[in-house]
This record gives sequence, C-alpha cells and structure tokens, in this order.
Amino acid sequence: MPPLEEWVLAQNTKPDPPLSLPSPPAEVDNPLPITLGAALRLTGANALDIQIADERVRIASAQLARAQVLWLPSINLGVDYFRHDGQIQDVIGHVFTTSRSSLLLGAGPQATVSLTDAVYAPLAARQVERVAQADAQATRNDTTLAVALAYFQVQQARGEVAGALDTWRRAEELAKRTQKLAPDLAPELEVHRAKAEAARLRQVVESAYERWQTASAELSRLLRLPPGTLLTPIEDPALTIDLIVPQTPLQELIALSLSHRPELASYQAAVQAALVRLQQEQRRPFYPTVVIRGVGSYTAGLAGGYFGGGINDDLQNFNARFSVDLQAIWELEGLGLGNRARIRERQAEYRKALLELQRSRDIVAADVVQAHAQMERSIRRLQAAQEGVRQAQATVEKILQGLGQTRQVGGQQVLVFRPQEAVAAVIAIEQAYRNLYQAVADYNRAQFRLYRALGYPAQALIQPEHSGVTLPGTTVPQLPITAPQPVSVFPPLTAPQKPQSLERVPSESSGDGQ
Repeated sequence: MPPLEEWVLAQNTKPDPPLSLPSPPAEVDNPLPITLGAALRLTGANALDIQIADERVRIASAQLARAQVLWLPSINLGVDYFRHDGQIQDVIGHVFTTSRSSLLLGAGPQATVSLTDAVYAPLAARQVERVAQADAQATRNDTTLAVALAYFQVQQARGEVAGALDTWRRAEELAKRTQKLAPDLAPELEVHRAKAEAARLRQVVESAYERWQTASAELSRLLRLPPGTLLTPIEDPALTIDLIVPQTPLQELIALSLSHRPELASYQAAVQAALVRLQQEQRRPFYPTVVIRGVGSYTAGLAGGYFGGGINDDLQNFNARFSVDLQAIWELEGLGLGNRARIRERQAEYRKALLELQRSRDIVAADVVQAHAQMERSIRRLQAAQEGVRQAQATVEKILQGLGQTRQVGGQQVLVFRPQEAVAAVIAIEQAYRNLYQAVADYNRAQFRLYRALGYPAQALIQPEHSGVTLPGTTVPQLPITAPQPVSVFPPLTAPQKPQSLERVPSESSGDGQ
C-alpha cells in the first residue's frame, strides 16, 4: 500500500473533466500550481516539526546505546610523574625526611558500575526510544493534518473567489438593466440599490482574494516554500476527498483508532519504562555496585605500564608494573529509608503513566466521535448547499431574463419582476456559493480529521474502485474505508478572469457562470 500522499497525488493530479478555475490576482507574479498529493509529500520533506521529532528519536537512540554499555569500564591512558620533598611517614609510623620522584607511562581501567543500572537502564532506555518513535509518528500525523486543513482553506477561498466573481458580474448586469428601466418602470431608487449591491460585491471579491492569499501564506509556511508564493491548487475547489465511509459504525472506528494511534503507543511505552524503573529500584539493594580502579599510580586511574623512580630526580630502575583494585559494594541508602522513598517515587510515576494512558485513550475516542460527527453533519450541509446553489442559480437567471417584462395590472403596466427581487436573488446566490464551498471544505477537513483520529491506518484503505461519494440515501459498499477519489459535488463555475481594475466591469460575453 503506497503512502497516503502518493495515493492522493495519483488520484488527484488530473481532474476529469478539466475544470475552469479562478485565476490568481493580476498583481501576483509568482503563482505556484500544486496538488493535494504534492502538498502531503512536501510535508514529510520540509516540515520543521517532523525534523525536530526525528532528532528526538536520534537522541533517544544514542541514550539507549550509552545505557547498553554501562557495564563496560573506561580505559585511561596517560603519564604520571610524582615528586616528594620533605617529611614523610613510613608504614610502621616513623617520620623521616626524604626527596624522591617516580614516573609511570601506562594505562588502566576505571569503572563504577551499578549492576542494577546496567541491567535495567537499557530496558528503560529502549522504551524511551519507542516513546520518541511513536511521538515522531504522531508529529507526522499532526503535521499532515495541518497541511491538509491549510490546503482546504486555500481551496475554500478559491471557491469563494469564483462565486464572488460570478455574483459580481450578475450584479453589474442587474445594475445596467435596472438603469435602462428607469424612470418609466422603476424609480431611481432601484438603480441606486442595484449599484450599491454591485459595489458591495466588489468588496466581497477583494475579501475572497485576500483570504486566498492569507491561506496560501499559511500553507507555504507549513511546507516551507518561499514567502510570498501564491499556491494555486490544480484541483477544482468543489471536489471532495473520500477517505472514510460515513456509514461505518462508530464503535468500529473507535476500535480501529485504539489500535493505530501512535499517541497510545507512546503512552504504552512510557508505562513500560516506568514499570522497568520501579523494578530497578526494588532490586537495587540486592545488586552490588562494582568498582574497578587502576592503582598503579599515586592518583587512581592508571593500573600499570612502565614504572621507575629514585632519590631526588634520579629516575631509574624502570620495569613493568600493574596494580588494580576490584570491589563489589552493596548499599542501603539512608539505612534503607532512601531506597523505600525511591520505590514510592517510582510507584507514583508508574501510576501516573497508567492514568495518562487512560486519559489518552479517552482523548482518542473523543477525537473519533467529534470527527465522525463533523463528517456526518457536513454531508447533510453539503447536500443542502448543492440544492441551494441550484435553486439560487435558477432564480437569478429567471429574474434577470425577465426583468424587463411587464404585465397589465389595473390598466397600468408593471414589471413582472421588480429590481429589488433581482437584488435579493443576487444576494441569495452569493450566500449559496459561500455555503457550498464552506460545506465542501468542511467535508474534506472532516474526512482528514477522522483519518488522523484513526491514526492514519494506511493498511485499512481499500482499492480505488470502491470509492465514490457516500452521501446519505445512496448505496455504499459494506467496507469501512474508501480510497481518496475526487468527486465533483456540483458543476464547476466558469468564473471570469479578475479584471486589471475593479473599475472595469466584466463584459456580458464572459458567460453567466454556468
């Protein structure tokens, strides 16, 4: 099974059919095309949080390697020159005056090894390394989710740009038609109302471009791309990414998350490390500390080598020498009370690790429940948003087409559709576009949140032929996971290009957004 980023890249790099997407702002000279799969792939290559987590793993590995050689002594190499002048006492107790010197060229072992530490420290360090490895995987998962959320934020902003441009064009067309009706069929007030709405939508267009640029800046930061790069996704902003079948029972998803979340693996390893440290302190009084010292020199450290000396500065009689001291010492710290305190400390740490593991399990289960609820509700909102856009488009087109039509009422000609009704229809379609792209982005975000809550179980993903939109009321395969296949939730907008200046109104030949 390929990694998630490679799979998404293969599924999404070539949207079918090709979509007409909003162009970057005219003042931006460095747009960068990108896909969701490419963004996920860059996550593992550039993200600083992932690199920092990998360094923590290397630190833990080095600490394990050091713990595994605690039982080995250190080797000292050196030269020892000794000189004495004046009073000195012999072993019998006589004090006398003398001058003498000696020289030793040699080496020797030196170690103070607690057998308890030598046995249990590597076991604890191995669990600490597993903690670091699991934390590194959790960091990768969190960073991948952050990149996906930022990517969908860019997509939502681009969709809002397309919707705002289409709505602005309709408002400009409405203002022109209303002006032609005045003053015979529509008062001047209606002209001002239509122009005010067009002016408001000009601001909406600029705000949508602003959200696109700010969202792109955040995504560029996460991917460590050059600042100021405007990321332009290749996929249509109305595409959905399906990872999890919504009808999968919640309890199955919770069970899957408890098996795959790296956070739980981290806390489980921490529990094992705490248990090893507890056993270490319980056995410490029964394991001796082994001391090895070379005492061939006057300061312990060199055991033997080439030694000679004599009266005053007369260094002679050189020959081989070797002296070593080996001890095994059992220690009761503080008459045993210190050992009892250490054991109580380790017991508390063990219980704390168990409680943290249980808390983590509760958090994981809550993550799944929350992400599942977001996914289910976003599906319903997505359906409603689709229908809302359809109805809003049909309404505004019918009103604009019939805006100049009249009928006889009480011997007077009146408009079939009043300009204020057209203004209300334009406002409605602008809100409908916002709702649609908000629902699409929320659905995609919910899918990735749920997949992250499950621990990114790549081996649970099924083949692409089982993928598709799984909205309520449709028939879905009886499988828990679907591949990330993009599906258009609504016919894409054919948005006009942003004019060089907002003072330039799009021409009527630019299309009606269908």
